Amino acid sequence: MELLHTRADLARLASLRSGGRLVLVPTMGALHAGHLSLVERAAARGPVVVSIFVNPTQFAPGEDFARYPRDLERDLELLRPLGPAAVFAPQVSEMYPGPDGTAVEPGPRAAVLCGARRPGHFRGVATVVVKLLNLVGPAVAVFGRKDAQQCLVLDEVVRDLALPVRLVDAPTLREPDGLAMSSRNRYLEGDDRRRAACLSRALQAARRELEAGERAVAALEDLLALHLADADVVEYAEVRRVPDLDRPERAEGRLLLAIAARVGPARLIDNLVLEVGPREVRAAALLEGGQP
Repeated sequence: MELLHTRADLARLASLRSGGRLVLVPTMGALHAGHLSLVERAAARGPVVVSIFVNPTQFAPGEDFARYPRDLERDLELLRPLGPAAVFAPQVSEMYPGPDGTAVEPGPRAAVLCGARRPGHFRGVATVVVKLLNLVGPAVAVFGRKDAQQCLVLDEVVRDLALPVRLVDAPTLREPDGLAMSSRNRYLEGDDRRRAACLSRALQAARRELEAGERAVAALEDLLALHLADADVVEYAEVRRVPDLDRPERAEGRLLLAIAARVGPARLIDNLVLEVGPREVRAAALLEGGQP
């Protein structure tokens, strides 16, 4: 496993890149079992490069960029048994050589949900991911479905810019009480950690209501909000259509049930992606090639 820090270092990947099988797993570090599952899935497709970079341009003033957990040595220890070909861990100056420069403006999928509440967030995400794709040159990039809107925004970016890469989304891994695995779970202690499980409980309650035949979007969103009483602040609890993230008239077809809420010091997101038919409700992937 090579550790690469600069654009020049990435020249060592030339032989892997030329084979057209290189797979990128972009992360911000503070790795957990969910990240490791992405690396394992990626390894089934070809040689893997894991990027570790806390991207400043996707954090707004007052957000947790400065305190976001960073522990490169621990991350490397977790990755070594999985055998990725390389880890790319650049400095900010390597990814952003100047104070101002070119940025990628995402499409309409970035305007709702987290995008409506974190101005500029997806602009930063799109910019850094396009940089990583251009620098590493993968044939495939693997993302976690917990960041569902991010997956769909990047899918639109890749399509609109005709980037030669295939995006794949992988299922969310959860703790025994249902809490979606996240690096920000490290912020949670004691009662905050217990209360955080309300996000997954709300999603499961809405799924059960869909399975019972409910198709009114407003009723499902009310149910989500009802089950989020343990959260300190609910930023949104919405039903959206996949892949365009428009509001559906009825809860039918492929849907994203999405939540963002603050519990103690942590801003948490969670979701379910479901295919809702007249009589059946089943888990679904976001992107072509993903697994439900």
